[in-house]
Parts: sequence; C-alpha cells; structure tokens
Amino acid sequence: MSANMKIDFVSDISCPWCAIGLNALEQALAEVAPEIRAEMHFQPFELNPQMEAEGEDILEHIGRKYGASPEQTARTQETIRQRGAEVGFTFSMDARRRIYNTFDAHRLLHWAEEEGRQRELKHALFDAYFTRGENPSDQAVLVAAAERAGLPAERARQVLESGDYADAVRERERFYLDAGIHSVPAVIVNDRHLIQGGQPAQVFAQALRQIAAQG
Repeated sequence: MSANMKIDFVSDISCPWCAIGLNALEQALAEVAPEIRAEMHFQPFELNPQMEAEGEDILEHIGRKYGASPEQTARTQETIRQRGAEVGFTFSMDARRRIYNTFDAHRLLHWAEEEGRQRELKHALFDAYFTRGENPSDQAVLVAAAERAGLPAERARQVLESGDYADAVRERERFYLDAGIHSVPAVIVNDRHLIQGGQPAQVFAQALRQIAAQG
C-alpha cells in the first residue's frame, strides 16, 4: 500500500482540540510513513468571528456561549491538559485566560503557506496562545510567532498592517462553512473524506490506512 494524500486541516488558533488534533495527526503520519505521504494545508475557521480585539474572559465566554459552569469548564480544561500531554503539547494557561479574535492570525497563515512555512507558523501560534499565554490578536505576538517559524519579521509586519489576504481568508472560511464544517478540527483527506475532532493518533492512523486502501 502506497499513497499520496492531500490533507486540509480546518481549525482555529483558539481551539484547544485543534492543537491536540494536529499533534495527534502528525504522530499518525509518522506512524504510517513512508507508505502514506501527505501534503498538509491549514484552512481558516473562526470560532468567534465577532470577537473584539481585546478579547473576553474565557469563563464568561464559555458560560454565555455553552452554558457551562466554572466547575464544568475547569474539568474540561483538565481533560484538555491531559490529552495535550499525551501528544506532547503543553497547555499552561489557567482557567482565567481570555479568548481573542484570530482573523489576523489566519491572514498570516495564508501568507505563510506561500512562503512554505505554514505548518511551522501554525505550531508557533498554538504555542503562543496555549503555552505562552499570549494574545494572538496582538501584532507583536504574531510577528514574534512568525520569526520563530522562520519567516521574515518585517514582511509579517507588512502583512498585518495591510489588508493583505483578508478577502482570501474570508473566501476560504465561507467555502468550508458552505461545505458543512461547523466545528473544528476538521481533517479533510483528498477533498472527500472527513475525520472530525481531535482524535487520538491511532484513530487518525487507522482512518488514513483505510482511505489509502480504497485507492
């Protein structure tokens, strides 16, 4: 069995299950290599497109949006921390963190794909928000993440200060919403097969093998 796959990873920077899912998917790809090789593209999805730049306290946000109590949120976050540790990702922000607008981060990711550093920037952005506790709507945070991803800081700053890639990001967001993607992460293989959620690595590996076997 040998296969080349195209994988579209639809996700948001502020989605903890997306960080877990990406690390698990990468572990799965390492497991199925070299028989299965994948070209990965990161596609934009905003969990909170109307969020103001200054953000909102996450307990207040989750309580308002999902009706979860602080105790329920704390239990969920502990589960997330444990799942992150299992795939080598560190969630170090406490339950009082804030959630922010991520549109500019998605614009930067669109540019990073042109530069061949999209995957590196995606990891840097997850690290900035979930591990470092930084604001991913802050330009300085985004430029620093771009530098850690091996991208030129001055060009990253130019992208952020302009409206570059805004229309392209909105078009991709509409495309996936129109395709029925309303929760993330959504892993779309070869434009046909959907694997939903932050699955364990073995689930991703099994699904990839099944898709490869179908030809």
